[in-house]
Amino acid sequence: MSGALRSRTRRSTTDAEPTSIVTDKVVEAEPEGELEAYSKEVLSALMKDGLPPTPNNFSLYFDRLLEDKSQNTRNHIVSILELEESNEDENSIMLEQSLKQGFSSIKNILGVTANLYKNMALMTKILDKRKQELELSSDTQETRNVAASLESDISKLNVILKKQSGSMKEMYDDTAKIIKNVENETIFDNQYGVYNKRYLMGKIEQEIELIRKFKHKSSLIMIELSRELRTSVNNEKAIMLMTKTIARLLLKTSRRSDTVAHYGNGVFTMLLKHTDIESAKKASERLCDLVSNSNFFLADREIQLKISIGITDITENHSVEEIIVSSIDGIEKAYENPKVDFAVLLRNS
Repeated sequence: MSGALRSRTRRSTTDAEPTSIVTDKVVEAEPEGELEAYSKEVLSALMKDGLPPTPNNFSLYFDRLLEDKSQNTRNHIVSILELEESNEDENSIMLEQSLKQGFSSIKNILGVTANLYKNMALMTKILDKRKQELELSSDTQETRNVAASLESDISKLNVILKKQSGSMKEMYDDTAKIIKNVENETIFDNQYGVYNKRYLMGKIEQEIELIRKFKHKSSLIMIELSRELRTSVNNEKAIMLMTKTIARLLLKTSRRSDTVAHYGNGVFTMLLKHTDIESAKKASERLCDLVSNSNFFLADREIQLKISIGITDITENHSVEEIIVSSIDGIEKAYENPKVDFAVLLRNS
């Protein structure tokens, strides 16, 4: 394996290798023809790189090449895109959140019902006690008749409640199974507002197959809140808030074609499609700068956020698990030098 480190205090002066996306520079058109001209440029870049002009590939290159355009051009094209923005994954996420909220409400209703049954059982015991007291304190037949009548009514109610409680339990069990199935199929991490590990693993597997077929380059970066910072803060609630801040910053710096996911235990990943290692390093550098410029306040203490990143390439010759391990090893390599923000660890071909 080979690795490359980036220092906080020094920036490399060597020229970066070209990325996997190569474009021909064109003269920008007037606003009314801007989108058409840009679309032709995207299509030309796809064909030049030997990729089929599928909707997914076109969308990915559309986002990538837009970064090289002027601010006015980007603003103009983005304003057009916003008018027809439609994201099926976002719709799925909203559906998942609604389902989970619905299941939570059902669970609360069942809890209230269970408490009602317990209270009725308690009232039955109290009634029995009062009946015994009446029998000891009075010989009046009328009093005993009233107690017996009340006991009969309570018993009937108790039978009804037991029957309904059984039905409610069956519905609860069925609902629990539905919740479990939804959780098994979910693609969203509610805690951090990004995709979850299950979705990530599927996307990496899919990307491996695409690389095997079309021979392009993609990268994976893994990000975590600095362990040194975690130790110095030593406050679980504050660490959770800082980790959520990292998640928001990842979404802020990511492109539509990137996949931001929570791998687990506050560790995040970004799948960078059609992005070689040099471009992944630049993306990591931008992310580190963005995070380091974001301060977090804990009581009267101002804390500068800090992250560690591991970078690896996605290849057709390695499994999803091997690629994940390589990115984790990249983080460990970054910790070997306290002056670096991230490290690159490549898989041996």
